[in-house]
Amino acid sequence: MGKNLATKILEAHLAEGELVPGREIALKIDHCLLQDATGTMAVLEFMAMGTPRVKVELAAQYIDHNLLQTDNRNADDHIFLATAAQHYGIHLSKPGNGVSHQVHLERFGIPGKVMLGADSHTPTAAGLSMLAIGAGGLDVALAMAGHPFHLPCPRIWGVKLTGKLQPWVSGKDVILEMLRRHTVKGGVGAIIEYYGPGVETLSATDRATIGNMGAELGATTTIFPSDQRTREFMEAQGRGDLWQPLAADPGATYDQHDEIDLSQVEPLIACPSSPDNVVPVRETEGVKVDQVIVGSSVNSSFRDLMTVCRILDGRRVAPHVSFNVNPGSRQVLENVATQGGVMMLLLAGAQIHQPGCLGCIGMGQAPGTNQVSLRTFPRNFPGRSGTKNDRVYLCSPETAAAAGLFGVITDPRKLGDLLPWPEVQNPDKYVIDDSSVIFPLSEEEAEKTEIVTGPNIVPFPEFEPLPDDFSAEVILKVEDNISTDTIMPAGNKVLPFRSNIPAISDFVFEQLDPDFPKRAKEKGSGVVVGGENYGQGSSREHAALAPRYLGIRMKIAKSFARIHKANLVNFGILPLTFKNPVDYEMVKQGDMVTCPKLRELVSSGAVEIPVEVNGRKVITLLEVSDRERKELLAGGTLNYVRKGGA
Repeated sequence: MGKNLATKILEAHLAEGELVPGREIALKIDHCLLQDATGTMAVLEFMAMGTPRVKVELAAQYIDHNLLQTDNRNADDHIFLATAAQHYGIHLSKPGNGVSHQVHLERFGIPGKVMLGADSHTPTAAGLSMLAIGAGGLDVALAMAGHPFHLPCPRIWGVKLTGKLQPWVSGKDVILEMLRRHTVKGGVGAIIEYYGPGVETLSATDRATIGNMGAELGATTTIFPSDQRTREFMEAQGRGDLWQPLAADPGATYDQHDEIDLSQVEPLIACPSSPDNVVPVRETEGVKVDQVIVGSSVNSSFRDLMTVCRILDGRRVAPHVSFNVNPGSRQVLENVATQGGVMMLLLAGAQIHQPGCLGCIGMGQAPGTNQVSLRTFPRNFPGRSGTKNDRVYLCSPETAAAAGLFGVITDPRKLGDLLPWPEVQNPDKYVIDDSSVIFPLSEEEAEKTEIVTGPNIVPFPEFEPLPDDFSAEVILKVEDNISTDTIMPAGNKVLPFRSNIPAISDFVFEQLDPDFPKRAKEKGSGVVVGGENYGQGSSREHAALAPRYLGIRMKIAKSFARIHKANLVNFGILPLTFKNPVDYEMVKQGDMVTCPKLRELVSSGAVEIPVEVNGRKVITLLEVSDRERKELLAGGTLNYVRKGGA
């Protein structure tokens, strides 16, 4: 029986366990990716381990999120990251060089490698047939220190692609079709592997878009074969010698299956305020648009931006529309400029911003009150834009350009009445500029580099082990699909405190309940109750770390998103699920939750953890590995590792 590609790569990197879906495995990591919103804390965690130099093939630190220097804090942290990168043997991508995912795809990605990234959109590297997984910063720090990465073995979901995309339809519409079919929970516990004759019609950057937003399905990661299209991209990057063919065996089997005829995919759009609220663009036509943003974390490649340039060439955006372009990398911007695209954008009335995440993480570009914003971003969770009660739609570059010209949401196929379809191809040879990448020093020189620590860098907090008995109040109860953006907001007000846990903890649940931090501090210990898919979205570990700092020791939900559950364990918060989901309804904010002999239950391997809620017995489930139990008992993974755990 033939093997699928994901299984082949997993087998080649398996350090512990068996490839049985649901069972814990450990993978050897080749590449590690850090960005500045998560990397600052990850570097502090790495430093706490005492490892003198990174032990993976390649580690890269990108400064791409916190680019606004409204005071000293971001600038101070950038110097900290730069000097720490030099000291520990980490590649550094300077501010303005671009978004981690795009730059890694261009300059470092290698087919068949396994990458762990402190960013949920790390699977963008699927565009080069890398098995790239998003995780919390502590997991990445452990990998940099030479530890394997532990996770539940995913099932492999095969998606067969046939046909070819029609004009005015792109890779963004393919992943929106997957979200339309399967929702933000559909990929939980799965690696999505695309195969079939339709794959060869998609460029490496189309595949990167699909891989990036596989995170919105809740998938562990996404993988594409490495074929002639992969080779074309790597040769255009001057790295063709690193290419190798990779594919599933003939007759390969999958745990789950789906099929998409690309020729039947039409322009789609995700309406406010979830990536899976997807409908055909034609059903939303006529909605007035105030803001359009192309680029950032996804759809920021040369092909995406040059398509927009050619649509706008010789035309002007509607007078009331603010049209913004965020290139994915300096390389993308330089290649667009070489093709005359910069003048096309400027003459059309577009605003060109520095390469980086910017509005995607709420770092500027917030829309006005009640304004409609069309974005090619991967997420539109409530308030993520920086504006409360925002109205953010997600769409392809083609749909974004059409809205820019017409001033209302418009099916991009109507652009065919104005101009020929600009079938943009990636260049045969990119203009390459690595001047903003600082490569690692020799070990001897690295040891001489002093790490510069600014006043906003606060040491990692000490956490107590799990108590013998537990009793605490439900500080907050929330609904289904609560994202990490809701738990721990981003944006230019909050993110500068990412290396200062006492300060950033004051913003926990700010959107839902601004008094949450005060109540949690007053109680000293607490419980949070959630619905389905609690903690979806970003990998930011601060959504677990800051609540832990406030005294939260237990979260009880109907279900957890993968990365957030792992982050909870990393910081000693018990991730319990209701055995009977109807029990969620009877628990209320302010209820007391007690669990005598909690430590004994966890150490004994008990899966069923009975708790009392105001005197009523509720059965919860602790579905974690033996290793994770030891980490919970120690009060977190760092405590466990410091005591000799591996």
